[in-house]
Amino acid sequence: MFDLSALDLARIQFGFTISFHIIFPAITIGLAAYLTVLEGLWLWKKDDAYLELYHFWSRIFAVNFAMGVVSGLVMAYQFGTNWSFYSQFAGSITGPLLAYEVLTAFFLEAGFLGVMLFGWNKVGRGLHFFATAMVALGTMISATWILASNSWMQTPQGHEVIDGVVVPVDWLAVIFNPSFPYRLAHMLTAAMLATALFVGASGAWHLLRGKRQPAVRRMFSMALWMVLFTAPLQIFIGDRHGLNTLEHQPVKVMAMEGHFESYSDGAPLVLFGWPDMEAGEVKYAISIPKASSLILKHELDAPLAGLNTVPREEWPPVPIVFWTFRIMVGLGLLMLGLAIVSVVARVRHKLYDWRALHRFALAMGPAGFVAVIAGWFTTEVGRQPYTVYGLLRTADSVSPLDAPAVGASLITFIVVYFIVFGAGTAYILRLMSHAPHPGESSPDMDLRQPVRAAGITPGPAVDPQRTIGASEGRS
Repeated sequence: MFDLSALDLARIQFGFTISFHIIFPAITIGLAAYLTVLEGLWLWKKDDAYLELYHFWSRIFAVNFAMGVVSGLVMAYQFGTNWSFYSQFAGSITGPLLAYEVLTAFFLEAGFLGVMLFGWNKVGRGLHFFATAMVALGTMISATWILASNSWMQTPQGHEVIDGVVVPVDWLAVIFNPSFPYRLAHMLTAAMLATALFVGASGAWHLLRGKRQPAVRRMFSMALWMVLFTAPLQIFIGDRHGLNTLEHQPVKVMAMEGHFESYSDGAPLVLFGWPDMEAGEVKYAISIPKASSLILKHELDAPLAGLNTVPREEWPPVPIVFWTFRIMVGLGLLMLGLAIVSVVARVRHKLYDWRALHRFALAMGPAGFVAVIAGWFTTEVGRQPYTVYGLLRTADSVSPLDAPAVGASLITFIVVYFIVFGAGTAYILRLMSHAPHPGESSPDMDLRQPVRAAGITPGPAVDPQRTIGASEGRS
């Protein structure tokens, strides 16, 4: 397939499937936390606008959760099909970590998800809120185990290599490896920020169409408050994460910065340019003198080593790392800009009337997810040529497959993914196109429609608010 090797095709396939998959967990983490906040505020303030928003976003959450589960299963199977030598080498660590994720997080999410989505008329207020909170907690525990596994691949420790196989000797060291705290904080914050932009874009869309009911205004305001809180926090965490990466994976930082040469008296910050790996330089570079040393070492004249100190076979694909990092950072600065503009709008009492702000928020709707994908590519491609940094090269991880076989599965994935997940995404956008309104039904009441269509006469419709209020004592 286009003269690509089985290794190239396997890497493309994994990159393609992870680009789809990572969006769904990010939305799941953010929306689960948002739904918990909405239900908590409804119970506290007795304001029905929060309940309308809860029911509105819970349907979107349910569809997204299902797509995340399906895409996640594909990711797991690829370890056995395309990366069997990696599984053989490091399976004693990644296998248990993924099993812990299923046993703790996935069972927690799946167990309480049914109560959360379909228990409005069956349990009391307290138990239903507890179920929503447990689903949110489960999504974060799931991210914790997955990122512990990925972080170990980036900064491995707590193991020994015996007869060519990794053997864990200290599970606490394996889990709490040097990059894990920064990577976990960075990803969870990214999920919250991306979801806030997603929700804010929905609110902006309805405001631009003249829909100004309390639930829409509340949704837009809450989203921009979250952006204001998380955007600066993410920049701070990203700085800490970058310093950690400089300590443990300096070659990745060299590629991110485009530093082919070493600098003894302060390295420039290359804003734009084209990294030429063959020539060993960034062509057409636009730089700020000594700014990179100031950011990475907090000193203008601090020396920084370049890729010329590393054998070429140890270099990652510099152009990909260089540009995905700039996409992530550039979008992060735009998010900060949106947060600042929203504060100006609040001060001027124009949050719901400033159409330029609404267009800005609408345009930034997908920015969080693009930034998540770009950041993931920076992290994973920057680790190359290793699967487990410093221990196992990617070329030694791939299964003994022929290129046509991997190419055929790649084409199949592309076709199926665009059909299935394209339809799911279109359905989510359709749900979002209808503004939340008074009397917004819960998913369990929505199920009554296909029951009627089947010719079965259900019992009388029940108002979830009245039912929950009447059953409050059961919780």
